[in-house]
Amino acid sequence: MKADLIRNKFLQYFKQKGHKIVASDSLIPHDDNTVLFTPAGMNQFKKEFMGFNSGFKRAATAQRCLRTDDLEKVGKTACHHTMFEMLGNFSFGDYFKEDAICWAWEFLTKELKIPESRLWVSVYKDDSEAYEKWLKIIKLPSHKIVKLGDKDNFWPSEAKEKGPNGPCGPCSEIFYDFGEGVGCGKDSCSPGCSCGRFVEIWNLVFTQFNRKEGGLLEPLPNKNIDTGMGLERLAAVMQGVYSNFETDLFIPLIKEIKNSVVLPEAELINAVADHIRAIVFSIYDGVMPSNEKRGYIVRKIIRKSVYHMVSMGVKRPFLYKLTPIVAKLMSEPYPELNSRKEDIAEIILAEEKSFLDILKSSDKYLTEKFADAESASNADENADIAFQLYDTYGLPIEVTAKWLKEKYKADISTGKLNSNIMEQKNRSKVQSAMKGDVFESRDFKAVAKDTRFSGYNEHESKSKIIKILKDNDEIKKIIKGDSAVLILDRSPFYAESGGQVGDTGKIVKGKSVFSVKNTKKIGKVILHFGNVEQGSFIKGSQVVSAIDAQRRLAIARNHTATHLLQSALRTILGAHVKQQGSLVDFDKLRFDFSHFKALSQQELERIEDLVNSYILKNIDLRVKKTSLNLAKKTGALAFFGDKYEDDVRIVEIGDVSKELCGGTHLVSTSQIGIFKIIQESSVASGIRRIEALTGDAAYDLLKRESRTLSQISSILNVEEDKIVDEINKKQDKLKQLEKELYSQRLNITRQNIDELIQGSESINGINIIAHILNGYDMELLRKTVDLLKSKVASSAIILGSSVNGKVFLVVGLTNDLCQRGMDASGIIRIIAKSIGGSGGGRMDFAQAGGDKPENLELTINEFKKYIKEMRL
Repeated sequence: MKADLIRNKFLQYFKQKGHKIVASDSLIPHDDNTVLFTPAGMNQFKKEFMGFNSGFKRAATAQRCLRTDDLEKVGKTACHHTMFEMLGNFSFGDYFKEDAICWAWEFLTKELKIPESRLWVSVYKDDSEAYEKWLKIIKLPSHKIVKLGDKDNFWPSEAKEKGPNGPCGPCSEIFYDFGEGVGCGKDSCSPGCSCGRFVEIWNLVFTQFNRKEGGLLEPLPNKNIDTGMGLERLAAVMQGVYSNFETDLFIPLIKEIKNSVVLPEAELINAVADHIRAIVFSIYDGVMPSNEKRGYIVRKIIRKSVYHMVSMGVKRPFLYKLTPIVAKLMSEPYPELNSRKEDIAEIILAEEKSFLDILKSSDKYLTEKFADAESASNADENADIAFQLYDTYGLPIEVTAKWLKEKYKADISTGKLNSNIMEQKNRSKVQSAMKGDVFESRDFKAVAKDTRFSGYNEHESKSKIIKILKDNDEIKKIIKGDSAVLILDRSPFYAESGGQVGDTGKIVKGKSVFSVKNTKKIGKVILHFGNVEQGSFIKGSQVVSAIDAQRRLAIARNHTATHLLQSALRTILGAHVKQQGSLVDFDKLRFDFSHFKALSQQELERIEDLVNSYILKNIDLRVKKTSLNLAKKTGALAFFGDKYEDDVRIVEIGDVSKELCGGTHLVSTSQIGIFKIIQESSVASGIRRIEALTGDAAYDLLKRESRTLSQISSILNVEEDKIVDEINKKQDKLKQLEKELYSQRLNITRQNIDELIQGSESINGINIIAHILNGYDMELLRKTVDLLKSKVASSAIILGSSVNGKVFLVVGLTNDLCQRGMDASGIIRIIAKSIGGSGGGRMDFAQAGGDKPENLELTINEFKKYIKEMRL
């Protein structure tokens, strides 16, 4: 049975059981800072698990997930993956253990017709209720029901002792038995054994407790069901193979890789086949390779895959060629992937080229770090440097280890290396703002009836205070000076979402004023963050909530202009342009889009002109609601990183733009006034960014630019249209003067060269010449070194200069000293640290720059000391 059919059978089965079929969420979790990537099917239902009423009590999904905890195991085992699909059914205070167990068993044995003799289960050791269900209702023999402890059968693992706080509960897992011919072969082998004979295919989590500080477990008022079944593992079972990599989800990928490599290694081939799925779907969901957070992980996976291919003899970009195969394999659940495969492939190709260049330059990086055998003699320090090169450039540690072994017969400390890796993982968690609790306590407190948003039609509403939150606790009253969060039954305040910032304004009751500084939301509950300026507020009070209308108008100008900008980009650059992110603020807009090179000045001018032409046409905006499927059929653009509900809002601007959008907009384009691009830049490989101004902000910028232009015209004493010509003339004259000054300084240096030589000292037959020549640039220092070397045999020269707070440093050696083993580039790398810089060069000449001129004399003395202590 093919994987597509298994997925459909699962969803249809639970649809018949009254479950709402919910589309897979993005790999980027929405409104969830506890994880970098979506790791399980339950993540998109956190608000439902916390009591939010979304209109359904049962749900089922096929969720795309990404985990990197077991990255090193991928390819080596039959069932570990980075990206995988999790089939799951969920109950939010509706059915519980009996239905979850019975339906899981029925689906596996009746729908999929897996022989009952092949299935075993585990239950939590203290969960007698689940044990009884399996024993008495399912009639499973007692020897096939294994009791396991907190680590294996409690979710989160060992939560009772170690946390985190929040919802938790016992698990019951269903295992497939591959038979006595697989694994350890012991008669005692059971699901508790890790030999590989028993593979977990379905985990049923019974969320029935709320863990509090100290490990206290309180029964939840509403018990929930959270299940997860890996599609890849289930496909292996249904297709009669042991390894997931032998299923139809991977076979075409593995075949293509095998046909392309010179030195095939099964584990590496499997790893690449796995990784390309994670790479493609990460980029599909808006994660661009970079050096930060999610982007760092995607870049790491790409580079790991590229190195695997290089190890198998493929020295040219290859991964990008697998993108169409992934798109075809996943075309049924993700048809949109096909239309984006070229863009994704381009991004992967750029990353491959970049990393292959790094690998080609590895000898340069390593030579800079390990100048000689002595610098490579400490295994712990070697581990630090190897990890630094890996973390900064992605240079595989294997490459560094091999180079050290071949060049200096040196080693890397495994213990120190593992320590560095663990420290980096811990830093990543902190920098990614990972929270300890699975559910933030603030989210519990914010559970309330959905706020009715009235801000599309009005700037002011009569509202009722539903909840008051202060310092993360629900209270009944706030007074002057208190900072708090207000939840209202009705609000005109737009909550931060879709790239648009939240509204600000006032909430008033009589003379009492609550100043709203920001507006966010959890689910459909709008949170008004601010402080009491005067008076007091009580839960249940009737109030008047009013937004800052002028600020909202400025935001609307930028939002409508963003839609026009996307249209102009697609018209001028091509239909490949797709939104990758945006910021709609009151003072500016920012738009990230897919494109593979910097925009020329001419292109930017054309884009700006086109947007302003739309503004001048005074095009009316139309807003309508429709179903998501119908909206897509009509060609409405969607930001692929967003998750849309079944009913969506379409914003149309004549025949210029049609987008799915929940934000606030203008009535017509003429209200934008002016559109002015202020910057175009790169965000990541294949992603560009445009920043722009509209309305008052754009007009103010034009006035400032006009004023500046007038001042320049006055200073230069020329008309404005001749400023550029005049500046070019003056630049030519300046270059000529600099050339003359350089020539004069060089002549003076030649005349004074004997004075520089007289200050030298001779040690062990080496003439050390060391001087600080302030005001000299790098080129003049280099010329001076050449003059000195031509005059003084066996000379080791160091010259330094300070210019406007910057330090220039050069080291020169005569050829006879180089032949005796001295290396100017090695010397300068050591001493340049004192001036806060680094450098490099040849054996006979090297240069460095720095930003600590106060240490220049110290650096000169270090050079002298280094030469004196050298043994040639």
